[in-house]
Amino acid sequence: MKIEKAMEDFISHSIYEKSLSPKTIKAYKIDLNQFQLFIKDEDIQNLQDIDKNILRKFLKHISNAKPKTIKRKITVIKIMFNYFEFEDIIMVNPFRKMKINIKETKELPKIADLKETKKLLSYLYKKKSSYDNREVPSYKALVRDIAIIEVLFSTGARVFEVCELPKKNMSFSKWSVVFFGKGSKERSIPIVHNEVKEILKEYANLFKDELENNDYFFINRINNKISDQSVRFMLKKHSMKANLKEVLTPHMFRHSLATTLLEKGVDIRYIQHILGHSSISTTEIYTKVSDKIQRKILLKHPRKNFIDE
Repeated sequence: MKIEKAMEDFISHSIYEKSLSPKTIKAYKIDLNQFQLFIKDEDIQNLQDIDKNILRKFLKHISNAKPKTIKRKITVIKIMFNYFEFEDIIMVNPFRKMKINIKETKELPKIADLKETKKLLSYLYKKKSSYDNREVPSYKALVRDIAIIEVLFSTGARVFEVCELPKKNMSFSKWSVVFFGKGSKERSIPIVHNEVKEILKEYANLFKDELENNDYFFINRINNKISDQSVRFMLKKHSMKANLKEVLTPHMFRHSLATTLLEKGVDIRYIQHILGHSSISTTEIYTKVSDKIQRKILLKHPRKNFIDE
């Protein structure tokens, strides 16, 4: 089977039979296109001609990428070959004859400094209060930006979850928001702070007409759902104007919430639910970041009174 046809079949299988999300399909296509270009450079036309030696060459070809990226690309290609083997298109998956051990260094999450976050919000609310005319587009855009930042920070949601938030999932009567996380896993998070409630109500009122014919809660200037990239650019712009020490990102808010809750002694399983982690091991990485609570506990150790007494 020709490689181009084989990859098309695999993508179709992933879309229509496995029902993978558009985001996952997009990632698959990027990784497989890179693999296909490499195979063409090796002058290989047929799927059956790909063996472990070619795969080793490809590993060397992508060796400069981050371990996490390499692991992802190899996983996608391995899944594809598993499918071809299952469908009897190839006799044996070439990965079966390989032992690949990619050591992924665990980077601790980067946290948004609470003082910097407070500085950013103070700057934005001060700018908001300086407007005399609240009908101008720039005021509406500012209110939307603040609302997005408040939701990111108060719920710890992923940026794509906020951008793809359906309008119907924002409840002003119950003051809760339902997010669809990875794998379309659903979780409900309450909105508890009055400032967040007020900015969300103001946003909904200002964008009432635009939201009337829109399925998404947060929209851009042309009434489409706002994109992840737009939110990141927005945060960068406001971080610079607020003269922050570093540019804040959506994920930094998420990490900051998790770490703060741990420091307050919240059970890690509750944090797992709030963040929408499918595995507790993913949440446990924050225990390596947050050592303040451990220090407080150890300060109560009887050792501190040995000399004084």
